[in-house]
Amino acid sequence: MRKRDLRKAARGRECQIRIPGVCNFNPETTVLAHYRLAGTCGAGCKPDDEQGAHSCSACHDAIDGRTKAQFTRDELRLFHAEGVLRTQKILRDEGVL
Repeated sequence: MRKRDLRKAARGRECQIRIPGVCNFNPETTVLAHYRLAGTCGAGCKPDDEQGAHSCSACHDAIDGRTKAQFTRDELRLFHAEGVLRTQKILRDEGVL
C-alpha cells in the first residue's frame, strides 16, 4: 500500500489510541495520527505513515494539543505510541506492513 493509502485506510476504523475519558469511539471520525519522533520528522515534514495510529477526532485533538486533557504531555505521548503499536499490529495482520 502506498503511504496515501494508509491514510485513507484509517477511515472507518476503531481508534487505537483510546485515551480514557477522551476517546469518542466513533470510527466515522478516525484518521491516521502521525507520531512525531526526533529524527523521523521536522518542520513541514510528517513522519512516515507507518508511524501513525488510527485515531478518533477526540484523541487526535488531545494528542495534538487542540483540546485540554487531564493527562500530562508524556502520558498523551504514551497513549499515542501504544496506539501506533496497535495500529502496526493490525496492519501486519492484514499483510499491509
